[in-house]
Amino acid sequence: MGNKEDSNGNGRLKRKDYEKELSRLQEELCKLQDWVKHKGLRVIVVFEGRDAAGKGGTIRAITERVSPRVFRLVALPAPSDREKSQMYMQRYMRHFPAAGEIVIFDRSWYNRAGVEYVMGFCTPEQHRKFLKLCPEIEEYMVDAGIILIKYWMEVGKKEQQRRFEARIKDSLRQWKLSPMDLESFRRWYEFSSARDKMFEATDTKHAPWHIVRSDDKKKARLNCISHLLSMIPYGKVARENVKLPKRRTKDSYDDQATLKGRHFVRGRY
Repeated sequence: MGNKEDSNGNGRLKRKDYEKELSRLQEELCKLQDWVKHKGLRVIVVFEGRDAAGKGGTIRAITERVSPRVFRLVALPAPSDREKSQMYMQRYMRHFPAAGEIVIFDRSWYNRAGVEYVMGFCTPEQHRKFLKLCPEIEEYMVDAGIILIKYWMEVGKKEQQRRFEARIKDSLRQWKLSPMDLESFRRWYEFSSARDKMFEATDTKHAPWHIVRSDDKKKARLNCISHLLSMIPYGKVARENVKLPKRRTKDSYDDQATLKGRHFVRGRY
């Protein structure tokens, strides 16, 4: 199978050390962003994995300091009746990057290999055809110049259970627990089998899977960002020195007058 990104280090990262390293990596992501724009690169990053494996937190760590115009996040809802009648990949292709863009898919066309297959939302024949055609489509994408990077977030049984139980108890996180999550918890081994079939068919030389062990969320985020940076060779783009211009004269305009008598927020802080 393709390159596997692991996080086997012992011990938990101290928050201060984690935040320092995350800040350094996010600074590198900003450099990567400038490079992608400068060179007109087209990048797709796919995030798949088990429920509660930490995809959302990892994606937030990647995107929180960069421009959403360059790093575009795509998280599609369930397909509409119209989309169900289209070619399967069609609704994903409309979100593919133009020059100077990195598109991150929070779940992707691989829904057909996972949840749709396990939960019976597609037929066995549709699943078989997907696994056959997907590598061919991805090879076409890569041949067309798209940089395609695929991550699988893998969490252990005990840690997934701990995270689900924490969501049940925490009112601020209960919204993250859906009936589909509970069903995926119950069908752990069915999802494992579907994952393995997916790897067997779609872990190719031109588009390999990279597995991120995510029992430790902090290490998983740092490992994933570091690996992503290593997958796209980039350099520093020269920037012009920027100086604030002088404001134009106000010509006796009182810019505060209109604010008088307005309703201001008066809070506790």
